[in-house]
Amino acid sequence: MDMPVEVKVGGFSYRVTGSASDAEMHRLAAIVDQRLRRLGGHGRHSSPHALLLVAMTLVHELEEERKLREQVEARSKEMLQSLLQRIEAALEADDAAAAAEQEQHPPAP
Repeated sequence: MDMPVEVKVGGFSYRVTGSASDAEMHRLAAIVDQRLRRLGGHGRHSSPHALLLVAMTLVHELEEERKLREQVEARSKEMLQSLLQRIEAALEADDAAAAAEQEQHPPAP
C-alpha cells in the first residue's frame, strides 16, 4: 500500500494516499490550491463550499475535454475509413487497368 503524502490545500493540510508519486500529489494539490485562490479565497483558510466549487469546476473541465477527445477520435476514425476506401478504390482501379492492359497485350507464348 502507498504511504500517505501530506499536501496543503486552501490553508489546510491533508494526508492523502494514491497511486501517483509524491511529486504528482503535490503538483495536483497545488493546482487545486491555485484554483481556490483564483476563486477568491484570499483568506488563510478556504471554506468547504469553495473546495466543492473548485472540484466541480475541475470535473466539468474534465468532462468537456473528454467530449472533445471523443469528437476528435470519431472524426479521425471517419477520416481514416475514408482514406482506406480511397486507397482500396485506387488499388482496384490499378488492378483493373493492369488486367485490361494484359487483355490488350497478352504475353507472348
